[in-house]
Amino acid sequence: MNRRSLILASAALLAVPRRVRAQEPVPLDVAYAGSMGAMMEGPIKTQAQTALGIAFHGRGQGSDALAGLIAGGSIAPDVFIPVTNTPMMTVLKSGKTAAGIPVARTEMVIAYSPKSTYAQAFADAAAGKRGAAPWWQILAQPNIRFGRTDPATDPQGRNILFTLQLAETFYKQPGLAQKIAGQPVNPAQIFAEPTVEARLQSGELDAASAYKIQPSPLNIPYVTLPPEINLASDAMRARYAQATLELNGRTFHPDPLVYYAAVLDGSAHKDKATAFVQWLLGPGRAIFRQYFYDAPTGAKTLRA
Repeated sequence: MNRRSLILASAALLAVPRRVRAQEPVPLDVAYAGSMGAMMEGPIKTQAQTALGIAFHGRGQGSDALAGLIAGGSIAPDVFIPVTNTPMMTVLKSGKTAAGIPVARTEMVIAYSPKSTYAQAFADAAAGKRGAAPWWQILAQPNIRFGRTDPATDPQGRNILFTLQLAETFYKQPGLAQKIAGQPVNPAQIFAEPTVEARLQSGELDAASAYKIQPSPLNIPYVTLPPEINLASDAMRARYAQATLELNGRTFHPDPLVYYAAVLDGSAHKDKATAFVQWLLGPGRAIFRQYFYDAPTGAKTLRA
């Protein structure tokens, strides 16, 4: 092709309407609970992009912090996926969305580092070995390095405190929560959610609060907890409600650990955002199962 022909061909291509040319993926901004990072930035991202023709842009952070940013107008994602109903209700009440649809469920566990000097003790507790010290007794050791997230900005940071409160009555151990966690906001124990698993892997932490979905994909061992305290059971709602936390002038009570998805009203690509949420409820369920999420059986759609 000579230079004149090349110029004419280029001009013809520019004259073709954009939609006729190779269709570019639609950008879709998804703000999600930081605990979902491994799955959202892995198979959810790659498979949803292929299936829906989107360019997935994820933002993982504490659910409360994200909800505040969305409600205040500081960020405007297309889809919001928090854990527990409190952050979703913040966004619902702000008028930014009409409904939060349950997509998955998880439970509280105690993850521990294979490099910890307490690793064998936790393994024995997890296996229910005869004569083994219970998990709460191990966590109460004075020199143990325990990690959790900020209860002021992240539901998981509150949920471990609720779990410890419920454990006090379940195991008949008054003062256990204070002994393990200290004050609700204890800087010595609080870390950004995305860094906790890395600290466990390196041995920087001996143990940490976690949702079941977090340690499993990274082959980090964990101790499961009874349904009376693991915040997973709808049947235990009345028992869970006995736990309470006063923080920054607000009173919190635990809710079952359900993840909700909402399409935000201000989305520039509402059709793709809606398709993405529906995809999570369909083909995406297999990925949820692969990453150790449970189905949100019995959970209801949230509305303002």
